[in-house]
Amino acid sequence: MVKKERIVKVDGLRDGRGSVEIHHVLEADEMMGHGTMYAKVVIKPQSSIGWHQHVGNTEPYYILKGTGVFVDNDGSRTEVQPGDVCTIEVGQWHSIENNTDEDLEVMAIVLNENLK
Repeated sequence: MVKKERIVKVDGLRDGRGSVEIHHVLEADEMMGHGTMYAKVVIKPQSSIGWHQHVGNTEPYYILKGTGVFVDNDGSRTEVQPGDVCTIEVGQWHSIENNTDEDLEVMAIVLNENLK
């Protein structure tokens, strides 16, 4: 099966600033209970995904293109670039910012903590 890409534009994602495009690779119903999202996320220039917590799931980010600032659970801020992996453990908080004039592209997958 081959399906067409579905892109969703979201303004103020998780109370962040600006806009984000979510390019869905797999939707929640296609992940067979293992998770809720697998997508390329394009954080537009001067935009961010706001500070939020992962309860019952985890979400690693793989940076594909651009540079950004990852804000970790402890509030530390780390510049990220292509090839970096940001790990968010179950119960942790995080956000990511694009403070540049270029797109920041990230692969993200939200995986459930427990499979029953």
